Amino acid sequence: MKKLFAILLSAVLCIGLFAACGTTDDTTAADDSNSAEATGSVYWLNFKPESDEVLQQVAAMYTEKTGVEVKVVTAASGTYSQTLTSEMDKSAPPTLFVIGNQAGVKDWADYALDLTGTAIEQELNTDAYNLYAEDGKLVSIGYCFECYGIIVNPDLLTKAGHSVEEIKNFETLKAVVEDIHARAAELGFDAFSACDMDDSSSWRFTGHLANLEYFYEERDDGGWTECPASLKGTYMENFKNLYDLCINNSTQDPTSLATGGHDSEAEFKEGKAAFFVNGSWEYSAVSETVPNATMIPYYCGVEGEEKAGLNCGTENCWAINAKASEEDQKATMDFMVWCVTDPEASRLLVDSFGVMPYKNAVESTNGFLAAADKYTADGCYVMDWATNYQPNVDTYRAGLVSALNAYNSDQSDANWESVRVAFVDGWAAQYAAANN
Repeated sequence: MKKLFAILLSAVLCIGLFAACGTTDDTTAADDSNSAEATGSVYWLNFKPESDEVLQQVAAMYTEKTGVEVKVVTAASGTYSQTLTSEMDKSAPPTLFVIGNQAGVKDWADYALDLTGTAIEQELNTDAYNLYAEDGKLVSIGYCFECYGIIVNPDLLTKAGHSVEEIKNFETLKAVVEDIHARAAELGFDAFSACDMDDSSSWRFTGHLANLEYFYEERDDGGWTECPASLKGTYMENFKNLYDLCINNSTQDPTSLATGGHDSEAEFKEGKAAFFVNGSWEYSAVSETVPNATMIPYYCGVEGEEKAGLNCGTENCWAINAKASEEDQKATMDFMVWCVTDPEASRLLVDSFGVMPYKNAVESTNGFLAAADKYTADGCYVMDWATNYQPNVDTYRAGLVSALNAYNSDQSDANWESVRVAFVDGWAAQYAAANN
């Protein structure tokens, strides 16, 4: 029996030796891929150049931990679409890539694995950043986002006898803002910082603040998947509510806003104003002097807005290559889940991205994005970036600026009607121009 076992063992060893002898230094790419298929590999075509260094570090960490190869290639700024097209034509295309908007969905949906019910989808804490194809296929999911709203200095509110917690809707916001403005000389600070309408500032109102009208109209329509040909203007009065509150309770007179020249950020940082209309990208600068600054939603008088969250959006959405091998798809999925659940990896990524909308990712170090995350965790709805649909955006916004400047100088009903026309009729005109 022992002799028989020895013969069999010898035969197995010989087979192994012959197999080993069949491998030469001329191993082909196909041989490499066959080897990788045992565990799969990951190729991430990165959309964010500013995060390349961190992503290379995270990739190396994962490879060291699991043995799975993770390659990160970063497209140069402004070249992602061209780079993706080029890389997808290669024999070893990306397994993980970005589809960040509806135009991308139209171009790349056939290359995207349906993420419905997958392990990475189940890690999400919101579906607000998911992109779907017309057939309902979940094409891509957000891995980080930005937000904008009303930045607040809690210490100044306390000095004025108020608190962030008492602001829950437009009525309570208006009460706090108007009280501070009325007592500005006594307090030594005003409610809102400057609301200039020059090119360096007007986007905060013709782009961002305008989003509140678009968002609620979009919600009534059941969601937009492409630019609508026209607007109804249903929420123009709500836009007017908040816009009037900003310009009439500010450090600067409304009639001076057209020419600009006021430094809204500096006014807030120097404690000259309690409120500042802006976004999460301001956190680093603002927190230098107001470390506990936070952000509240665009309260504007819409029914149920007590459950409103911040205006959040992204073009940073992960997609898995549907044409990759099953092994590479699984390896990519496992890597994604690790990125949003591993404390060390998610810490590195969150510190680079700002925030990641996943249940087990670490908390953001950006206070404004952390505020956005908390609103979402508390069950508040996200106001998505419907403003991204603005047609012929530069021309459309120029019309809004012109109309708003006329209104700022003379807040008459007639001038507000001109704002409404620029807002609503201007949309239809620019849509027609953009679509012949």
